[in-house]
Amino acid sequence: MKKYFLIASAISLGLMSCKKSEVKIETVENPDGTVTTTTIEKEHSTTLDSVQINETVDQAKQKLNDAGEKLDQYATDGRTQFKKAGKDVKAAAAKGAEKVEKGAEKIKEDLEKK
Repeated sequence: MKKYFLIASAISLGLMSCKKSEVKIETVENPDGTVTTTTIEKEHSTTLDSVQINETVDQAKQKLNDAGEKLDQYATDGRTQFKKAGKDVKAAAAKGAEKVEKGAEKIKEDLEKK
C-alpha cells in the first residue's frame, strides 16, 4: 500500500510541476524600412489541477479504508464461524463417544449372559 501511495505522489508532483510554454515571434516591417522583432512567451499550466489530484488521492484512501474494514469484518465473521464449528465438532464427538460407551455396555451385558 505504501508503494502505491508513493508512486501516486511522485506522479502527481511530476504532473503539477510541468508547464507548457508557447513562444511566438512576430516580425514587423516599419514604414521607414526597419524591421522590428517581438518575442511573446505564453505559459500554460497542465490540464491537471492539484485539487483534482488531491480529491482522487482522498477517494483512493477512502476506498482502501473501506476495503480494510470489510476484510476485518470478514475475519471476525470467519473466527466466529470457526468457533461455532469447533463447538459442533466437540458436541458430535461427545455424542459419538456416548454411543460407543452404550454399545460397549450392551456387548458386555450380552457376554455376561452367555
